Amino acid sequence: MWLLLNQSVSLSHIALGAAIGLLASHGMAALKPEPVRIVSVRPMLRLGLIVVSDIVRSNLAVARIVLFRKKRVSGFVHLPLELRNIHGLTVLACIITATPGTLWVQLDRENSILLVHVLDLIDEDAWIALIKNRYEKLLLDIFGP
Repeated sequence: MWLLLNQSVSLSHIALGAAIGLLASHGMAALKPEPVRIVSVRPMLRLGLIVVSDIVRSNLAVARIVLFRKKRVSGFVHLPLELRNIHGLTVLACIITATPGTLWVQLDRENSILLVHVLDLIDEDAWIALIKNRYEKLLLDIFGP
């Protein structure tokens, strides 16, 4: 990647790219991340399809809200989570933040409460049910609790 970014295959760029790669991998190994333990692979495809369709649908909904609705009620949703796995929480954070109209704000790990900002908040319970049933349930199936 280093060589592609610099558009050069000179010896100095090869040496510098190798040195950066070794130092970066050594630095990442020092973090000692938890190993990923996947309980089931089967729900991954379903989750991926749901996320892609939700992102497309949300893009259209946010465009309609921004362009045509004069009054918006945005707000925060306190979402109780069963998911505790760090990798599952990371995927959930990516999903929520990548979906237009929602944003992962804060996670209270002690009480397992996620704070999510919603652009068009009409029914807080509907948002809780949506995230728990569409995403958290599948992430629990993939990574475990």
